[in-house]
Amino acid sequence: MELGMAGSREARLAALRGRIAAIEAGTRTPTPVLPFGDPAIDGCFPGGGLPLGGWHEVTGAGLEDETGATPAAFVGLLLRSLVVTGVKTGAIVWVARRGDLFAPGLFGLGFPAERLIQVRTRDEAETLSVLEDALSTQGVAAAVGEAEAPDLTAGRRLQLACEKRGGFGVLLHRRPYGGRAGAARMVSGSASFSRWRIGPAPSPPPPDDIGLGPPCWRVELERCRGGRPGGWILQAQEAGHGPHPFRLVSQLADHDVAAAELLRRVG
Repeated sequence: MELGMAGSREARLAALRGRIAAIEAGTRTPTPVLPFGDPAIDGCFPGGGLPLGGWHEVTGAGLEDETGATPAAFVGLLLRSLVVTGVKTGAIVWVARRGDLFAPGLFGLGFPAERLIQVRTRDEAETLSVLEDALSTQGVAAAVGEAEAPDLTAGRRLQLACEKRGGFGVLLHRRPYGGRAGAARMVSGSASFSRWRIGPAPSPPPPDDIGLGPPCWRVELERCRGGRPGGWILQAQEAGHGPHPFRLVSQLADHDVAAAELLRRVG
């Protein structure tokens, strides 16, 4: 009996040593990622893109904290590449306290509206609970939750749910019924892989000067685990024009990002 227990213990130790050696040698199975298709952006992430087995925070600039329109469009376009290119199969669950998600607008960006499942919740706690369930459910390609600020415990639960089935999660920070600006940001945990701030940017005129040009976003990667921050102006790519939904228009200079941060603090 004692020999058997000793042998089992030695086997576990040997397996653990093997895992440590594999990590040190860099032979771990790489985590699948969702790249943007531009080295200026993908180079900010340790794996060359957003990891699919994790969740990410997206917040809006200014009044977008309440309306959520610009960040939602950005997220919708990001998820388009996730499902249209076949990287992930299944439904996309969108959890929110308000029923103002404009599905035709997402469809106009090339988002597969037929895969969308909208869930209406009563409060913040229920939103986070449903988001956690969706991320750990088989047949769900990705899940988006509109909430104010998960604490560190709730954020860790979301990460564990993502790891269970390799789920891709987005927490879209939003104050749907007003409230004190910046409160969510001050108490937010750090369990997410990345944190983004999205604002509108002027669209260039179309070649024929008729109608509106493709939508553009001012995108700031404020935090990335194991990576580095960055800022860009991104333009929507039309569906069918390659696997990546965005085209890099220009890179924000460091002084532009610093000035924007100063204005937020003053405001």
